[in-house]
Amino acid sequence: MKTQSHSTALPDAKGRFGRFGGRFVPEILIPALDEVNTAFRNAVADESFSAEYHGLLSEYVGRPTPLTFAPRLSAKLGGGRIYLKREDLCHTGAHKINNTVGQILLARQMGKSRIIAETGAGQHGVATATVCARFGMKCIVYMGEEDVERQRLNVLRMKLLGAEVRPVSSGSKTLKDATNEAIRDWVTNVHDTFYIIGSAVGPHPYPAMVREFQRVIGDETRTQIAEVENKLPDAVVACVGGGSNAIGIFAAFIQDEVSLYGVEASGEGLDGRHAATLTAGQPGVLHGALSYLLQDEEGQVSLAHSISAGLDYPGVGPEHAYLKESGRVTYVSATDTEAIVGVRLLSETEGIIPALETAHAVAFLQDLAPKLDREQVVVVNCSGRGDKDMETISANL
Repeated sequence: MKTQSHSTALPDAKGRFGRFGGRFVPEILIPALDEVNTAFRNAVADESFSAEYHGLLSEYVGRPTPLTFAPRLSAKLGGGRIYLKREDLCHTGAHKINNTVGQILLARQMGKSRIIAETGAGQHGVATATVCARFGMKCIVYMGEEDVERQRLNVLRMKLLGAEVRPVSSGSKTLKDATNEAIRDWVTNVHDTFYIIGSAVGPHPYPAMVREFQRVIGDETRTQIAEVENKLPDAVVACVGGGSNAIGIFAAFIQDEVSLYGVEASGEGLDGRHAATLTAGQPGVLHGALSYLLQDEEGQVSLAHSISAGLDYPGVGPEHAYLKESGRVTYVSATDTEAIVGVRLLSETEGIIPALETAHAVAFLQDLAPKLDREQVVVVNCSGRGDKDMETISANL
């Protein structure tokens, strides 16, 4: 699998992005992580693995996804030419399947027969259940009880695909707690189980591995925008929860003079309940890696909140923490209310109903676009479609 520029430099051999990342896990998982890392590094250098991976992306996932010019949205916001990278058109309805295809191939290569995953909005759960059905593997998905309730459609989809959905009732009953249970399962069943992590989080090598399986988004965008605009974009915008869709599109532009914006969920506001980890959090360890996280004065992980189940997470990928501290990426936030405005804005101007996660990135355009010249170009990663969120959207309009 071909890697480029930034990808070959970070993380280092210990899985560090600057001071972030690493492995903070029970000793029993170190051999399992070494096994995953070896399999991944072999896959990166294996042309046959790359051919099968990209073949599945083309024939099964539906790549390349279009880069869609948004003329009415551009005109309404009054500055810049806005393009949408249409990950909502991937099979299963979001970018998550790019990563699950790569990881299921690794699991098969390693001889694993049982797959586990965590999910918040359910899109990673659906994508994992999808590839498990495609390859005939047992699939167990952990999901917080609150997310089971607000993402009922995706729960039904996972079950139809043959997955077992295990509700998690501890803590906030959301993504953090689902991840905790998935890790406990992996510790217990490490001999035959592969853990498909859905975002660019967790212990090394997962943040780097997820980035490499998602960077197809940025690589395609780079080629597509050059074809239609004869230049690179002036800015790229993506929502950030754990950070997989964002790091996937950012990876292709890290070394270019392109402004990169990650939009977190500020929920009810930064003075209230929110999930703006990079904006308002502090460095700490969560789910096996050092990164930014929401925590109280005693260092305990705080409950996160977002109208979007996929952004309702108190941590963030360690590469995003590095990119924040290095100043390469600007991280901002949008509230629940602003996200609903973003849903309506894209729906009414372009006939595209975005996921609530994506809606946070769309909302930020209202601040960014008016500052741009008419000929400047912005690409927004449309990370998923809004079907799964219609009950929540309807209740909040």
